[in-house]
Amino acid sequence: MPRTNTRDRIQQTALKLFAEQGYDRTSLREIADDLQMTKAALYYHFKAKEDILAAVAEEQLKPIEDAIAWAQAQPSSLDARREALRRYATALSRAEPLLRVFEENQAALCGLSFGTAYCELRERGLACFYAPEGELPNQLRSVLAALVVQKVPYALDGMEGSPEAKRAAVLEVALDLLTLGCRF
Repeated sequence: MPRTNTRDRIQQTALKLFAEQGYDRTSLREIADDLQMTKAALYYHFKAKEDILAAVAEEQLKPIEDAIAWAQAQPSSLDARREALRRYATALSRAEPLLRVFEENQAALCGLSFGTAYCELRERGLACFYAPEGELPNQLRSVLAALVVQKVPYALDGMEGSPEAKRAAVLEVALDLLTLGCRF
């Protein structure tokens, strides 16, 4: 199997195990066993589980960075903010398994470079939706719109509905908040 396919399989398996068991409670041995490969074969591709998660983060956080950069380059208009929120929500949903691992393993990951980078990225994402021109309640609505797409998907786990329907509902509520927050 080509190296890239093996690396991809390792990353997907590790991400699945990190989500199921937690980052701290998942060992390289467990990742290798799940892949039915030797630990030595796993070491050929990644020396540590931190390296695996860093590789996943580098790939999956890039679209979020791109959405934030796009939002920052736009004029301050309701249409631009609505499109920025759509792009941001789409990028977040594509990285959902990784972001779930970050959210559920903050204590273990906060000291690692990619954990810090994720926290900074999350704050930059929120900052795109600050509306300093408006009154405080409207500013809050704008920031809450970004928080809705960042955090609410995890609260919907026990609710009925397909993942697509849940994502659509989250975006609808976030866009409503953003629209209310942009009354300036």
